[in-house]
Amino acid sequence: MKNIILIAPLLIGFFIDCLLGDPYKLPHPIRAIGNLISNLEKSIRKVMPDKLRFGGIILALMVILISVCVPLAILIVCYTINKWCGIIAEGIMCYYMIAPKCLKKESMKVYRAIKDGNTEKARYAVSMIVGRDTDVLDEKGIIKAAVETVAENTSDGVTAPIMYMSLFGAVGGFFYKSVNTMDSMIGYKNEKYADIGRFSAKLDDVLNFLPSRITAVVMIFSSYILGFNGKNAYKIWKRDRRNHASPNSAQTESVCAGSLDIQLAGDAYYFGELHKKQFIGDDVRPIENEDIRRVNKLMYMSSVIVLLLGIIFRIMVFGGIFK
Repeated sequence: MKNIILIAPLLIGFFIDCLLGDPYKLPHPIRAIGNLISNLEKSIRKVMPDKLRFGGIILALMVILISVCVPLAILIVCYTINKWCGIIAEGIMCYYMIAPKCLKKESMKVYRAIKDGNTEKARYAVSMIVGRDTDVLDEKGIIKAAVETVAENTSDGVTAPIMYMSLFGAVGGFFYKSVNTMDSMIGYKNEKYADIGRFSAKLDDVLNFLPSRITAVVMIFSSYILGFNGKNAYKIWKRDRRNHASPNSAQTESVCAGSLDIQLAGDAYYFGELHKKQFIGDDVRPIENEDIRRVNKLMYMSSVIVLLLGIIFRIMVFGGIFK
């Protein structure tokens, strides 16, 4: 029974996501965290407009505290009522923390629009999943942006939350996603967010340091399983894993580029401003629409492997094998 309690929530969460994906029409805790961040940002800008860096620290700590304490309190009540009630509640929470099907669904909207020859529709679809300006992208640029976001979010959106939930249960997932959501909303280095988002961005870098690297290694292994270029995935990862302003983003992007024999990254526009970026990978062949399907396969294979490793970890460490 103890081992079931340890692994069931993770399995339930992953299974429900594979079955249903994100419930767009239902309340979502990540959206609630996003609203909390937005409201606190407005308050801090109003109360301490000249101390935004300090205000950003207060914002981050408040968001983390609320994001962790609310699900923790709910789980304490549920597990007190009944173990199965607790398992189901925690399983649903785990489901909300990961988004492999959503990532695939949104990127495949780009794939289908490109396949139908509708560049404008594809440009709109990719604008929903990337932070860069998309109005300047041609067809190849749109495809590349979709591939990059799936490669990067394999860690941020799927494997990293699984790792934190493997360590600390669903509450660990909420802790990670609260920081990750702050980074995606206020972690920009432009004039508006440079101060208020600095602490959140740095904390996100710390939390993703190990998960991004573990995911990269798993993705290399997944490349071999799927029949992609595993040897080149390792080569490009070793060479280009630091070719990004973020210490973590290029980890999985470099594996993807090498695995698929394509070139990613390069210059991009954000909020109308050109950002110079290094390339990741070699231009062995032109990027093509099918690469969106391929990177999704890589994402799912890597996610399943990390899930299995997480389950094994929980049983070995918390299940009493070493006691």
